[in-house]
Amino acid sequence: MPPRRKILVVLKGYPRLSETFIAQELLGLEKAGFDLTLISMRRPTDKKRHPVHDEIKARVVYLPEYLHEEPIRVLKGLLAGFSKPGFGALMKRFLADLPRDISRNRFRRLGQALVLAREWPDNGEWLHAHFIHTPASVTEYASILTDTPWTCSAHAKDIWTSPDWDLGQKLGSARWAVTCTRSGYEHMKALTGRQNAVHLSYHGLDLARFGHFAGERSNRNGSDPADPAFILSVGRAVEKKGYDVLLRALALLPGEINWRMDHIGGGEELSKLKKLAAELGLADHITWKGALAQDDVLDHYRRADLFALACRIAANGDRDGLPNVLVEASSQRLVCLSTNVSGVPELLSDGENGLVVPPEDPAALAKALEMAIRNPDLRERLGDAAEERVRDHFDYHSSIRQLSGLFEAEWQKAS
Repeated sequence: MPPRRKILVVLKGYPRLSETFIAQELLGLEKAGFDLTLISMRRPTDKKRHPVHDEIKARVVYLPEYLHEEPIRVLKGLLAGFSKPGFGALMKRFLADLPRDISRNRFRRLGQALVLAREWPDNGEWLHAHFIHTPASVTEYASILTDTPWTCSAHAKDIWTSPDWDLGQKLGSARWAVTCTRSGYEHMKALTGRQNAVHLSYHGLDLARFGHFAGERSNRNGSDPADPAFILSVGRAVEKKGYDVLLRALALLPGEINWRMDHIGGGEELSKLKKLAAELGLADHITWKGALAQDDVLDHYRRADLFALACRIAANGDRDGLPNVLVEASSQRLVCLSTNVSGVPELLSDGENGLVVPPEDPAALAKALEMAIRNPDLRERLGDAAEERVRDHFDYHSSIRQLSGLFEAEWQKAS
Protein backbone atom coordinates (compact mmCIF):
# COMPACT_ATOMS: atom_id res chain seq x y z
CA MET A 1 0.00 0.00 0.00
CA PRO A 2 1.45 3.43 -0.91
CA PRO A 3 2.07 5.90 1.95
CA ARG A 4 -0.95 7.99 2.87
CA ARG A 5 -0.48 11.60 1.93
CA LYS A 6 -0.99 14.77 3.92
CA ILE A 7 -4.51 16.05 3.17
CA LEU A 8 -5.55 19.68 3.55
CA VAL A 9 -9.31 19.61 4.20
CA VAL A 10 -11.05 22.87 3.26
CA LEU A 11 -14.21 23.63 5.26
CA LYS A 12 -16.60 26.55 5.27
CA GLY A 13 -16.41 26.80 9.07
CA TYR A 14 -15.03 24.69 11.90
CA PRO A 15 -16.17 23.53 14.36
CA ARG A 16 -19.93 23.68 13.77
CA LEU A 17 -22.58 22.02 15.93
CA SER A 18 -24.83 21.51 12.90
CA GLU A 19 -22.14 19.58 11.01
CA THR A 20 -21.38 16.65 13.26
CA PHE A 21 -21.43 14.37 10.21
CA ILE A 22 -18.33 16.19 8.92
CA ALA A 23 -16.55 16.02 12.27
CA GLN A 24 -17.39 12.33 12.52
CA GLU A 25 -15.91 11.71 9.07
CA LEU A 26 -12.74 13.64 9.93
CA LEU A 27 -12.28 11.61 13.09
CA GLY A 28 -12.92 8.40 11.16
CA LEU A 29 -10.25 9.28 8.59
CA GLU A 30 -7.77 10.09 11.35
CA LYS A 31 -8.46 6.74 13.01
CA ALA A 32 -7.94 5.08 9.63
CA GLY A 33 -4.44 6.57 9.53
CA PHE A 34 -4.89 9.68 7.40
CA ASP A 35 -2.88 12.81 8.22
CA LEU A 36 -5.18 15.84 8.10
CA THR A 37 -4.88 19.59 8.44
CA LEU A 38 -8.17 21.50 8.55
CA ILE A 39 -8.45 24.75 6.57
CA SER A 40 -11.45 26.78 7.70
CA MET A 41 -12.83 29.69 5.69
CA ARG A 42 -14.66 31.06 8.73
CA ARG A 43 -14.07 31.17 12.46
CA PRO A 44 -16.49 29.33 14.74
CA THR A 45 -19.65 31.06 15.95
CA ASP A 46 -21.13 28.25 18.09
CA LYS A 47 -20.47 28.60 21.81
CA LYS A 48 -20.56 24.84 22.41
CA ARG A 49 -18.58 21.92 20.98
CA HIS A 50 -19.49 18.29 20.51
CA PRO A 51 -17.25 15.64 22.13
CA VAL A 52 -16.18 14.49 18.66
CA HIS A 53 -14.51 17.86 18.04
CA ASP A 54 -12.26 17.33 21.04
CA GLU A 55 -11.18 13.92 19.75
CA ILE A 56 -9.98 15.24 16.39
CA LYS A 57 -6.22 15.85 16.51
CA ALA A 58 -5.84 17.75 13.23
CA ARG A 59 -4.49 21.29 13.38
CA VAL A 60 -6.93 24.01 12.30
CA VAL A 61 -5.80 26.92 10.12
CA TYR A 62 -8.18 29.84 9.58
CA LEU A 63 -8.12 31.73 6.29
CA PRO A 64 -9.10 35.43 6.21
CA GLU A 65 -12.88 35.35 6.58
CA TYR A 66 -13.16 38.74 4.87
CA LEU A 67 -10.25 39.96 2.75
CA HIS A 68 -10.37 43.53 4.06
CA GLU A 69 -9.86 42.27 7.63
CA GLU A 70 -6.39 40.88 6.85
CA PRO A 71 -5.12 42.93 3.87
CA ILE A 72 -1.42 42.25 4.50
CA ARG A 73 -1.98 38.50 4.53
CA VAL A 74 -3.98 38.72 1.30
CA LEU A 75 -1.39 40.99 -0.38
CA LYS A 76 1.40 38.57 0.50
CA GLY A 77 -0.67 35.77 -1.03
CA LEU A 78 -1.14 37.74 -4.24
CA LEU A 79 2.55 38.67 -4.53
CA ALA A 80 3.60 35.07 -3.89
CA GLY A 81 1.08 33.88 -6.45
CA PHE A 82 2.82 35.72 -9.30
CA SER A 83 5.80 33.37 -9.03
CA LYS A 84 3.79 30.16 -9.07
CA PRO A 85 3.58 28.28 -12.39
CA GLY A 86 -0.21 27.99 -12.15
CA PHE A 87 -0.90 31.71 -11.71
CA GLY A 88 -1.73 32.32 -15.38
CA ALA A 89 -4.10 29.36 -15.50
CA LEU A 90 -5.75 30.51 -12.26
CA MET A 91 -6.36 34.02 -13.55
CA LYS A 92 -7.75 32.61 -16.79
CA ARG A 93 -10.21 30.48 -14.80
CA PHE A 94 -11.11 33.35 -12.46
CA LEU A 95 -11.77 35.77 -15.33
CA ALA A 96 -13.97 33.14 -17.01
CA ASP A 97 -15.92 32.59 -13.78
CA LEU A 98 -16.33 36.25 -12.88
CA PRO A 99 -18.86 37.28 -15.58
CA ARG A 100 -21.12 34.40 -14.48
CA ASP A 101 -20.77 35.30 -10.80
CA ILE A 102 -19.98 38.98 -10.32
CA SER A 103 -19.86 39.10 -6.54
CA ARG A 104 -17.64 39.89 -3.59
CA ASN A 105 -17.72 36.19 -2.82
CA ARG A 106 -15.96 35.36 -6.05
CA PHE A 107 -13.09 37.73 -5.16
CA ARG A 108 -13.06 36.35 -1.61
CA ARG A 109 -12.62 32.80 -2.91
CA LEU A 110 -9.68 33.93 -5.05
CA GLY A 111 -8.08 35.79 -2.13
CA GLN A 112 -8.50 32.85 0.23
CA ALA A 113 -6.98 30.50 -2.34
CA LEU A 114 -3.97 32.81 -2.78
CA VAL A 115 -3.44 32.91 1.01
CA LEU A 116 -3.75 29.13 1.26
CA ALA A 117 -1.27 28.60 -1.59
CA ARG A 118 1.30 30.93 -0.04
CA GLU A 119 1.05 29.59 3.50
CA TRP A 120 0.54 25.96 2.43
CA PRO A 121 0.28 24.36 5.88
CA ASP A 122 2.11 21.18 6.86
CA ASN A 123 3.40 20.43 3.36
CA GLY A 124 0.02 19.33 2.08
CA GLU A 125 0.02 16.82 -0.78
CA TRP A 126 -3.72 16.62 -1.46
CA LEU A 127 -6.71 18.95 -1.19
CA HIS A 128 -10.19 17.85 -0.15
CA ALA A 129 -13.21 20.16 0.06
CA HIS A 130 -16.28 19.64 2.21
CA PHE A 131 -19.15 21.18 0.21
CA ILE A 132 -19.00 21.72 -3.53
CA HIS A 133 -19.96 25.41 -3.46
CA THR A 134 -17.62 27.99 -1.84
CA PRO A 135 -15.14 25.58 -0.16
CA ALA A 136 -14.70 23.73 -3.45
CA SER A 137 -14.15 27.04 -5.27
CA VAL A 138 -11.31 27.93 -2.91
CA THR A 139 -9.97 24.39 -3.19
CA GLU A 140 -10.11 24.29 -6.98
CA TYR A 141 -8.39 27.67 -7.29
CA ALA A 142 -5.65 26.54 -4.90
CA SER A 143 -5.32 23.31 -6.87
CA ILE A 144 -4.84 25.19 -10.14
CA LEU A 145 -2.26 27.50 -8.58
CA THR A 146 -0.22 24.77 -6.87
CA ASP A 147 -0.83 21.84 -9.24
CA THR A 148 -2.12 19.79 -6.28
CA PRO A 149 -4.87 17.22 -6.94
CA TRP A 150 -8.20 17.73 -5.22
CA THR A 151 -11.36 15.84 -4.33
CA CYS A 152 -14.69 16.84 -2.82
CA SER A 153 -17.52 15.76 -0.52
CA ALA A 154 -20.82 17.32 -1.64
CA HIS A 155 -23.86 17.32 0.61
CA ALA A 156 -27.18 19.12 0.04
CA LYS A 157 -27.47 22.91 -0.02
CA ASP A 158 -24.17 23.15 -1.86
CA ILE A 159 -25.47 20.95 -4.69
CA TRP A 160 -28.94 22.41 -5.05
CA THR A 161 -28.03 26.09 -4.81
CA SER A 162 -25.05 25.88 -7.19
CA PRO A 163 -25.59 26.54 -10.91
CA ASP A 164 -25.05 23.59 -13.20
CA TRP A 165 -22.15 25.28 -14.99
CA ASP A 166 -20.29 25.57 -11.67
CA LEU A 167 -20.96 21.97 -10.65
CA GLY A 168 -20.02 20.63 -14.08
CA GLN A 169 -16.79 22.58 -14.12
CA LYS A 170 -15.73 21.32 -10.70
CA LEU A 171 -16.68 17.74 -11.52
CA GLY A 172 -14.44 18.07 -14.56
CA SER A 173 -11.36 19.00 -12.55
CA ALA A 174 -11.78 17.12 -9.23
CA ARG A 175 -10.35 13.61 -9.17
CA TRP A 176 -13.71 12.50 -7.70
CA ALA A 177 -16.63 13.71 -5.62
CA VAL A 178 -18.81 11.84 -3.15
CA THR A 179 -22.30 12.79 -2.07
CA CYS A 180 -24.66 11.45 0.57
CA THR A 181 -28.03 10.97 -1.17
CA ARG A 182 -29.13 9.24 -4.34
CA SER A 183 -30.95 12.36 -5.56
CA GLY A 184 -27.76 14.42 -5.25
CA TYR A 185 -25.76 11.63 -6.85
CA GLU A 186 -28.08 11.40 -9.86
CA HIS A 187 -28.08 15.18 -10.32
CA MET A 188 -24.29 15.45 -10.25
CA LYS A 189 -23.83 12.36 -12.39
CA ALA A 190 -25.93 13.96 -15.12
CA LEU A 191 -23.57 16.97 -15.23
CA THR A 192 -20.39 15.09 -16.11
CA GLY A 193 -19.36 12.62 -18.76
CA ARG A 194 -16.69 11.13 -16.51
CA GLN A 195 -17.89 7.70 -15.49
CA ASN A 196 -16.16 7.57 -12.09
CA ALA A 197 -16.35 11.24 -11.16
CA VAL A 198 -19.23 10.88 -8.67
CA HIS A 199 -19.81 8.30 -5.93
CA LEU A 200 -22.71 7.74 -3.53
CA SER A 201 -21.56 7.49 0.09
CA TYR A 202 -24.00 7.74 3.01
CA HIS A 203 -22.56 9.52 6.04
CA GLY A 204 -23.64 6.86 8.47
CA LEU A 205 -23.45 7.14 12.23
CA ASP A 206 -20.85 6.34 14.84
CA LEU A 207 -22.86 3.57 16.49
CA ALA A 208 -20.44 3.41 19.40
CA ARG A 209 -21.39 7.00 20.24
CA PHE A 210 -25.09 6.28 19.63
CA GLY A 211 -25.34 2.93 21.37
CA HIS A 212 -28.48 0.81 21.60
CA PHE A 213 -31.11 2.29 23.92
CA ALA A 214 -32.42 -0.56 26.05
CA GLY A 215 -34.74 1.59 28.16
CA GLU A 216 -38.52 1.46 28.10
CA ARG A 217 -40.47 3.82 25.87
CA SER A 218 -43.51 5.43 27.45
CA ASN A 219 -47.12 4.42 26.84
CA ARG A 220 -48.22 8.05 26.62
CA ASN A 221 -51.08 8.44 24.16
CA GLY A 222 -52.03 12.06 24.65
CA SER A 223 -54.95 11.35 26.95
CA ASP A 224 -53.39 12.60 30.21
CA PRO A 225 -53.03 16.39 30.65
CA ALA A 226 -50.54 15.75 33.46
CA ASP A 227 -48.32 13.57 31.22
CA PRO A 228 -48.55 14.86 27.64
CA ALA A 229 -46.95 13.10 24.67
CA PHE A 230 -43.41 14.36 24.16
CA ILE A 231 -42.57 15.46 20.59
CA LEU A 232 -38.95 16.31 19.77
CA SER A 233 -37.43 18.15 16.83
CA VAL A 234 -33.76 18.94 16.28
CA GLY A 235 -32.66 21.26 13.51
CA ARG A 236 -31.71 24.81 12.64
CA ALA A 237 -34.55 27.26 12.32
CA VAL A 238 -34.18 27.81 8.58
CA GLU A 239 -36.64 27.59 5.70
CA LYS A 240 -35.70 24.11 4.45
CA LYS A 241 -36.49 22.52 7.83
CA GLY A 242 -40.19 23.41 7.44
CA TYR A 243 -40.82 24.45 11.02
CA ASP A 244 -43.70 26.73 10.02
CA VAL A 245 -45.35 23.67 8.44
CA LEU A 246 -44.76 21.64 11.60
CA LEU A 247 -46.28 24.39 13.77
CA ARG A 248 -49.35 24.59 11.55
CA ALA A 249 -49.70 20.81 11.73
CA LEU A 250 -49.50 20.89 15.51
CA ALA A 251 -52.24 23.54 15.54
CA LEU A 252 -54.49 21.10 13.65
CA LEU A 253 -54.25 18.35 16.28
CA PRO A 254 -57.56 17.61 18.05
CA GLY A 255 -57.99 19.59 21.23
CA GLU A 256 -58.30 16.51 23.42
CA ILE A 257 -54.76 15.37 22.55
CA ASN A 258 -52.24 16.50 25.15
CA TRP A 259 -48.73 17.10 23.86
CA ARG A 260 -45.60 19.14 24.35
CA MET A 261 -42.63 19.73 22.07
CA ASP A 262 -38.95 20.55 22.61
CA HIS A 263 -37.04 22.19 19.78
CA ILE A 264 -33.24 21.97 19.81
CA GLY A 265 -31.22 24.19 17.51
CA GLY A 266 -30.36 27.77 16.64
CA GLY A 267 -31.12 29.56 13.40
CA GLU A 268 -32.13 32.93 12.04
CA GLU A 269 -35.85 32.16 11.94
CA LEU A 270 -36.26 31.35 15.65
CA SER A 271 -37.91 34.66 16.57
CA LYS A 272 -40.31 34.38 13.63
CA LEU A 273 -41.23 30.82 14.60
CA LYS A 274 -41.82 31.77 18.23
CA LYS A 275 -44.15 34.53 17.03
CA LEU A 276 -46.02 32.09 14.77
CA ALA A 277 -46.34 29.59 17.64
CA ALA A 278 -47.90 32.32 19.79
CA GLU A 279 -50.30 33.31 17.00
CA LEU A 280 -51.38 29.67 16.65
CA GLY A 281 -51.93 29.30 20.39
CA LEU A 282 -49.05 26.84 20.81
CA ALA A 283 -46.60 28.87 22.88
CA ASP A 284 -47.37 27.05 26.13
CA HIS A 285 -46.77 23.66 24.49
CA ILE A 286 -43.30 24.36 23.05
CA THR A 287 -39.89 24.80 24.69
CA TRP A 288 -37.20 26.38 22.51
CA LYS A 289 -33.91 25.06 23.89
CA GLY A 290 -31.40 26.49 21.43
CA ALA A 291 -28.23 24.61 20.50
CA LEU A 292 -27.24 21.78 22.84
CA ALA A 293 -24.22 19.50 23.11
CA GLN A 294 -24.49 16.03 21.60
CA ASP A 295 -24.88 14.25 24.94
CA ASP A 296 -27.87 16.45 25.77
CA VAL A 297 -29.42 15.77 22.37
CA LEU A 298 -28.96 12.02 22.90
CA ASP A 299 -30.74 12.30 26.26
CA HIS A 300 -33.70 13.97 24.52
CA TYR A 301 -33.87 11.23 21.88
CA ARG A 302 -34.18 8.68 24.66
CA ARG A 303 -36.90 10.53 26.58
CA ALA A 304 -39.08 11.62 23.65
CA ASP A 305 -42.08 9.75 22.27
CA LEU A 306 -41.66 10.78 18.65
CA PHE A 307 -39.42 12.90 16.43
CA ALA A 308 -40.74 15.30 13.79
CA LEU A 309 -38.96 17.17 10.98
CA ALA A 310 -40.99 18.69 8.12
CA CYS A 311 -38.23 18.93 5.48
CA ARG A 312 -39.02 20.95 2.36
CA ILE A 313 -37.38 22.45 -0.72
CA ALA A 314 -36.72 26.13 -0.03
CA ALA A 315 -37.50 28.89 -2.49
CA ASN A 316 -33.85 29.08 -3.59
CA GLY A 317 -33.68 25.31 -4.16
CA ASP A 318 -31.93 24.57 -0.87
CA ARG A 319 -32.92 21.31 0.78
CA ASP A 320 -31.60 18.73 3.20
CA GLY A 321 -29.77 15.68 1.96
CA LEU A 322 -30.45 13.02 4.54
CA PRO A 323 -30.68 14.90 7.85
CA ASN A 324 -28.28 13.33 10.30
CA VAL A 325 -30.75 13.93 13.14
CA LEU A 326 -33.17 11.45 11.55
CA VAL A 327 -30.45 8.79 11.56
CA GLU A 328 -29.53 9.65 15.14
CA ALA A 329 -33.12 9.55 16.39
CA SER A 330 -33.78 6.28 14.55
CA SER A 331 -30.73 4.72 16.17
CA GLN A 332 -32.42 5.27 19.54
CA ARG A 333 -35.64 3.46 18.60
CA LEU A 334 -37.42 6.81 18.35
CA VAL A 335 -40.08 6.82 15.64
CA CYS A 336 -39.53 9.61 13.10
CA LEU A 337 -42.11 11.61 11.14
CA SER A 338 -40.78 13.46 8.11
CA THR A 339 -41.43 14.22 4.43
CA ASN A 340 -40.51 12.53 1.17
CA VAL A 341 -37.89 15.15 0.27
CA SER A 342 -34.41 14.40 -1.04
CA GLY A 343 -32.72 11.54 0.88
CA VAL A 344 -35.34 11.07 3.62
CA PRO A 345 -37.04 8.11 1.82
CA GLU A 346 -33.61 6.45 1.59
CA LEU A 347 -33.82 6.01 5.36
CA LEU A 348 -37.53 6.03 6.20
CA SER A 349 -40.26 3.95 4.54
CA ASP A 350 -43.78 5.04 5.44
CA GLY A 351 -45.49 2.54 7.73
CA GLU A 352 -42.42 0.29 7.85
CA ASN A 353 -39.87 2.14 9.94
CA GLY A 354 -41.29 5.65 10.16
CA LEU A 355 -44.08 7.91 8.95
CA VAL A 356 -43.48 9.90 5.76
CA VAL A 357 -45.83 12.49 4.28
CA PRO A 358 -45.65 14.97 1.38
CA PRO A 359 -43.88 18.28 2.09
CA GLU A 360 -45.85 21.52 2.54
CA ASP A 361 -48.89 19.58 3.81
CA PRO A 362 -49.77 20.47 7.43
CA ALA A 363 -52.97 18.39 7.31
CA ALA A 364 -51.13 15.20 6.29
CA LEU A 365 -48.46 15.83 8.89
CA ALA A 366 -51.11 16.46 11.57
CA LYS A 367 -52.78 13.15 10.69
CA ALA A 368 -49.45 11.31 11.04
CA LEU A 369 -48.71 13.07 14.33
CA GLU A 370 -52.12 12.14 15.72
CA MET A 371 -51.71 8.51 14.68
CA ALA A 372 -48.28 8.28 16.31
CA ILE A 373 -49.36 10.02 19.51
CA ARG A 374 -52.45 7.83 19.99
CA ASN A 375 -50.65 4.52 19.25
CA PRO A 376 -47.69 3.68 21.53
CA ASP A 377 -47.56 0.15 20.06
CA LEU A 378 -47.17 1.61 16.55
CA ARG A 379 -44.38 3.89 17.79
CA GLU A 380 -42.59 0.92 19.31
CA ARG A 381 -42.88 -1.20 16.15
CA LEU A 382 -41.70 1.55 13.83
CA GLY A 383 -38.94 2.64 16.20
CA ASP A 384 -37.55 -0.89 16.47
CA ALA A 385 -37.55 -1.22 12.68
CA ALA A 386 -35.86 2.16 12.31
CA GLU A 387 -33.04 1.19 14.63
CA GLU A 388 -32.54 -2.08 12.77
CA ARG A 389 -32.21 -0.23 9.46
CA VAL A 390 -29.69 2.23 10.86
CA ARG A 391 -27.54 -0.46 12.46
CA ASP A 392 -27.63 -2.60 9.33
CA HIS A 393 -27.07 0.11 6.70
CA PHE A 394 -25.84 3.37 8.25
CA ASP A 395 -22.71 2.43 10.18
CA TYR A 396 -20.21 5.19 9.41
CA HIS A 397 -17.33 2.71 9.25
CA SER A 398 -18.68 1.72 5.82
CA SER A 399 -18.38 5.27 4.50
CA ILE A 400 -14.87 5.63 5.98
CA ARG A 401 -13.80 2.42 4.24
CA GLN A 402 -15.25 3.71 0.97
CA LEU A 403 -13.50 7.09 1.27
CA SER A 404 -10.23 5.42 2.21
CA GLY A 405 -10.47 3.22 -0.85
CA LEU A 406 -11.14 6.18 -3.13
CA PHE A 407 -8.13 8.10 -1.81
CA GLU A 408 -5.84 5.09 -2.01
CA ALA A 409 -6.93 4.24 -5.55
CA GLU A 410 -5.94 7.75 -6.69
CA TRP A 411 -2.62 7.59 -4.91
CA GLN A 412 -1.81 4.25 -6.46
CA LYS A 413 -2.38 5.81 -9.89
CA ALA A 414 0.01 8.63 -9.04
CA SER A 415 2.74 6.40 -7.56
